[in-house]
Amino acid sequence: MTKRKVGLTVFWISVIWMIAWVIISKGIFGPLAYSLTTEEINQTIWAFTGPLNTLSGVSLLLGAIFAGVGISLYAGVKGSTLWKIGLGLLTGLMIALVATALNYYSAPVFGIGGTLILLSFIGILWLWAKERRMLKGSSTITADFKFISYVFMFMAAWFLCGKAAQGFVKGLEGLPTTSMMNILILLTMGWVFLFLSHYKSPKQQG
Repeated sequence: MTKRKVGLTVFWISVIWMIAWVIISKGIFGPLAYSLTTEEINQTIWAFTGPLNTLSGVSLLLGAIFAGVGISLYAGVKGSTLWKIGLGLLTGLMIALVATALNYYSAPVFGIGGTLILLSFIGILWLWAKERRMLKGSSTITADFKFISYVFMFMAAWFLCGKAAQGFVKGLEGLPTTSMMNILILLTMGWVFLFLSHYKSPKQQG
């Protein structure tokens, strides 16, 4: 079996894995979460500290990494580069999981992260504008969709900032719990337009 076939196989297995866990978690755990209390859920196999819920929590994260590695292999990425990509993704995931397990919050780290997001966003827009000026024809549609996706995702990050800090900042403790539908809508639009930017790419159409 060639590397491309191996990569494609890994990709589709990862896709099936992620979809299966979405169906399982939303179809089985979802109804429980809406009908039972935390204490009652902890008496079931879906206990929050149990192996099944833990696996469900990381299922899409691991699936995304393996899907990324698989599709990279299919795309012809060199082995040495692929190892770096895989290790980089796993390292980032482990850091995020450790921070989650420790329930860690640091105002300085939070501020640095937010600043980096803002500066990256500004830099992306500047570089996008320079690139956009040189494009012609259908290539401009791809660039425009990317631009829209960047803005939507940045807006989602802004709303997430307040939500993430609410449980840790004293001055925000008294605020009422509000829906995160606005964040979901912005993230969804961001991902949809990013997908469309690739779908409408001249290379895809050609």
